[in-house]
Amino acid sequence: MRKLCLLFCALSVCFTVYISIQSPLSASASAAAEIAMELTTGTTLSERNADARLPMASTTKIMTAIIIIEDCNLDEELTVDDKAVGIEGSSIYLKKDEQIDVRDLLYGLMLRSGNDSATALAIHHSGSVEKFVEVMNSRAKTMGAENTSFTNPSGLPDENHYTTARDLCKIACYAMNNEIFKEVVGTKNYSGKFRSFFNKNKMLSMCDGANGVKTGYTLKAGRCLVSSCEREGMDVVSVVLNCPEMYERSCEIFEECFSKYSLVKIDENNIFMSDRVLCKVKKSRNFVANKGNLLDFRVKLIDNDKKQKSGGAVAILEISDQNGLLFEEKLYSI
Repeated sequence: MRKLCLLFCALSVCFTVYISIQSPLSASASAAAEIAMELTTGTTLSERNADARLPMASTTKIMTAIIIIEDCNLDEELTVDDKAVGIEGSSIYLKKDEQIDVRDLLYGLMLRSGNDSATALAIHHSGSVEKFVEVMNSRAKTMGAENTSFTNPSGLPDENHYTTARDLCKIACYAMNNEIFKEVVGTKNYSGKFRSFFNKNKMLSMCDGANGVKTGYTLKAGRCLVSSCEREGMDVVSVVLNCPEMYERSCEIFEECFSKYSLVKIDENNIFMSDRVLCKVKKSRNFVANKGNLLDFRVKLIDNDKKQKSGGAVAILEISDQNGLLFEEKLYSI
């Protein structure tokens, strides 16, 4: 084991913990519910009351935006439907029969939180708001959001319009893995073909590394914020629901997460030895490491009887800490 550890150090191999690392959030937390996840792995870093069903106001628009990005041509021009004019709440002040493209509506949706923009996009996508809501609920299930119900594309109050901090964070992580979505929500100022907008999300200027995503507020939902922050190669997504000091609390969550955890990658450059055979993983994977944990690394040889079932792997990499097995992955000969 000592020789193996020396080999790992010589080859600059880094290891991490896996799946779910939970710790209590600060006692100063003021949100009704909150959670933080690492973006690429979905690892839960901290949570409190994360499964409570709550209204989420305009953070709803994260789902609306990612559906439009995935399904629509952003450069397509459309004529604003009468049903998208004069929608209550925040607005980009669309006019009936106005010509505008999907891209400008998308930026108006996410930077200015236009409820009229949400309606116009929903009608463009599905023909009606009702049909678009069906798509929203169906797509939420594919993202692992099992305790979410949408009744509109903007987040206007409705007793059947709700989510959980955990579900909303899953949706946001999914969306932030889309480069177009990430570019949109990280934009401070936008000049389009038909409209120009500046981003009302103060998080982009308040927190070092902040790169998204969406604010929300109604009297029923309170102040809600989904935010993302990237430092040293790790991107953390946080959700705070009904949080009077949503910006301050979100910054606090990020400081806690980045002080405790780091993201490392195991890829083809990380070489291991099994029974005098050099081997490596077939596909790169990221993992979250607790900076305070001591990790134990083991490479277990796969016997001949099991090699065929393992798809040609020669060994299994296992990583453990004082709490038990954290991660395992197949290794293949070089």
